[in-house]
Amino acid sequence: MFVDSHCHLDRLDKNHEQLSETLQFARNRGVEHFLCVAVSVKDFPAMADTVASFDDVSISCGVHPLYQEDACSYDDLLVMADNINVVAIGETGLDYFYSAETKQVQLSSFIDHIKVANELRKPLIIHTRDARQDTIELLKEHKLPETKGVLHCFTEDWEMAQAAIELGMYISISGIVTFKTATELQEVVKKIPLDKLLIETDSPWLAPVPYRGKPNQPGFVREVGEFIANLKGIGVDELAKVTTQNFYELFAIEKNA
Repeated sequence: MFVDSHCHLDRLDKNHEQLSETLQFARNRGVEHFLCVAVSVKDFPAMADTVASFDDVSISCGVHPLYQEDACSYDDLLVMADNINVVAIGETGLDYFYSAETKQVQLSSFIDHIKVANELRKPLIIHTRDARQDTIELLKEHKLPETKGVLHCFTEDWEMAQAAIELGMYISISGIVTFKTATELQEVVKKIPLDKLLIETDSPWLAPVPYRGKPNQPGFVREVGEFIANLKGIGVDELAKVTTQNFYELFAIEKNA
């Protein structure tokens, strides 16, 4: 069975019935759990309400680096994230590719998220793009050794992946790995230890081949898993088993809870 370790179910533009059908489609394809990831604290309550009726959906709380117009204080984030239903802090991180002009706000927000994760003993979900050095340095400086996390939708180099793993991070791979242009990422994925690997869709974005160009959905995590299993020369069932186990261990979720 697979897990979609990172999706945005509230961004799928579906009513409750349609979302139920989408999740059932994924379940029918062997996906047993979903992590719905917040990008905005302003929208967090609505996101939580959207998925509240689904026992196999967990949630995170945080501010995406590209949503800094919705930046919040450390204290506000701490209060919102200190919720039994919240299994992770984020997504947070740094993105200098799309929004370098908000660098200082991003840095401050990322540090606050790391400190909240430390305080609540919950893992971090990190978005990083064109910010390799700052991402690793801030984790080294502010993260407690026992605080874990994941670099999601990873597209950086092996050197960064190694540095993150040494800091207690997992590496999550999205449908980007299936793109013909993703040859460098594919080589990185071959090197990632299985016990540090997660898979995701990042729905509704980044649909894998053969769905590229269409809205993504959690059921397509199967294609991501199949592609990575082939890259690593292992069976799909083994890839699914290990990445699913990694997910439950990282986010401290009871299986089939």
